[in-house]
Amino acid sequence: MAKKIYLASPFFDEEQIDRVSRAESALAKNETASSVFSPRENQHEEFEMFSHEWRIATYNGDVDAINDADIMVAVIDYVGQEVDPGTAWEFGYAVANNIPVIVVKEKEGAVNLMMGIPLTAYLTSVDDLATYDFDAVTEIPFTGEIF
Repeated sequence: MAKKIYLASPFFDEEQIDRVSRAESALAKNETASSVFSPRENQHEEFEMFSHEWRIATYNGDVDAINDADIMVAVIDYVGQEVDPGTAWEFGYAVANNIPVIVVKEKEGAVNLMMGIPLTAYLTSVDDLATYDFDAVTEIPFTGEIF
């Protein structure tokens, strides 16, 4: 049975927007993904961005979508060794709620301990999201350098 996916990813610059867009496209091709919630595509345009109403709607909408998801895909390409705090929070929330997390990290380098240990599968290309079997949820441990 196809799974509901929550896509956690930063989207603050052109490189990040390109990466999350490619992830959204790859997930749309995956027959084991029934739906994908991407915060980038759910910005509550009915409210002025960063207004109190927008903040509440965005936070509640994202939390509800994580709670409704079967699996999280988290893009964790760092700037140096600093991960996007929103993505890190979403990752931790999913882990705390026993939602499997599939990590995608296209940039080479170490992974933070608090993400490298609890992840379910580690992928090095967003293209792999088009064929990953979200029904089987095959474990692919991270075996590289941890910081």
